[in-house]
Amino acid sequence: MAETPRLKGAWTARIITLFPEAFPGTLGLSLTGKALVAGLWHLETIPLRPFGIGKHRNVDDTPAGGGAGMVLRADVVGAAFDQAAIGTPPDRAKWPVVYLSPRGKPFDQAMARRWATTQGITMLAGRFEGVDQRVLDHYAVEEVSLGDFVLTGGEIAAQALLDAVVRLLPGVLGNAASTEEESHSHGLLEHPQYTRPAVWEGREIPPVLTSGNHAEVEKWRRAEAERLTRERRPDLWAATKAKSER
Repeated sequence: MAETPRLKGAWTARIITLFPEAFPGTLGLSLTGKALVAGLWHLETIPLRPFGIGKHRNVDDTPAGGGAGMVLRADVVGAAFDQAAIGTPPDRAKWPVVYLSPRGKPFDQAMARRWATTQGITMLAGRFEGVDQRVLDHYAVEEVSLGDFVLTGGEIAAQALLDAVVRLLPGVLGNAASTEEESHSHGLLEHPQYTRPAVWEGREIPPVLTSGNHAEVEKWRRAEAERLTRERRPDLWAATKAKSER
């Protein structure tokens, strides 16, 4: 990964991975890529293989108790965590340490906002059947899931989570208000969006959006956001209603 400038105090992501060449990947494109080049945030990869054991730099071994697949070794991952911790605050509220795992707490917009207020984050992109539980316990690692499915490794998940966080950092988005209007920012899905042409395939833009009446536009958008949330995400709708009734 090519070196990028780093502004003083820039939010930093450190990724422990067997495949450092996977980064920055999509994070190097569009707004996140421009912000990376501008030094608004910083990305470091920590290759796991150099911490491997023996002539072949082995990073994994067979599961204790038997079973299929391989497990990342505690001593190998621990050494990588030690390097990643250099120069970072020990307080997890200021610098989270995360393992991307399908059994972790589901990632959501609230978590993205919380991480965006920290100094940075360390992420372990796992491989194989997982990682020795002892290293997760020893380093108080937070397990986080991208969703209820399994990937071959954590690199794609790491990029998705980082994209969600980086776009919330000061100066990354040109219009800060857009982060307040999009899906999940207020517990609701986003309202439908329209633009030119005014008529396409016989379908018109809802007249209220071209009326010039901003109060009615906001009322329509709120109603549509509520309708879509009720229909598509009843879990979010129930949570939003419960919060408003407190």
